[in-house]
Amino acid sequence: MDLTLPLDYAAIERILPHRSPFLLVDRITEFEVDKRIVGIKNVSLNERYLSYAADGTPVLPPTILTEAVAQVGAIMILAKPENRQRLIYFMGIERVRYRRPVHPGDVVEIEAVVLRLRSRMGLLKGVARVGGKPVVDGTMTFALGPATEQKSPTAQPPS
Repeated sequence: MDLTLPLDYAAIERILPHRSPFLLVDRITEFEVDKRIVGIKNVSLNERYLSYAADGTPVLPPTILTEAVAQVGAIMILAKPENRQRLIYFMGIERVRYRRPVHPGDVVEIEAVVLRLRSRMGLLKGVARVGGKPVVDGTMTFALGPATEQKSPTAQPPS
């Protein structure tokens, strides 16, 4: 797998199992193996999961923003050749703080830094920023599942 930066949407689709509308990362701009990754989420008015504040202003729900942070971290882990066929599981979040709302037109810069990394589990610190100001931060625990078997699209089930 070629990890020439920036990784575009098509390259991200080759790493993560998510697809639109659940793939929330548009681009990866920085990548340090087993250390740090930075991704971009462009928030547009046609996002199907926007919610509306009391004054009618559209905002990105904090849960969607949290998932975007988790996906950036997952890209860092699954981009390693030995993890390519594995599944990553979101195990928990701690000390997550939502600082300010995210609106259509915002460009969210998401950074994930490895705090602890083992062969099957890890802990990441995630921060999402808009205009350099934090909008969400927290730590996320993940686990790696066993390698999945690649099935041929023409393979027939046993009879």
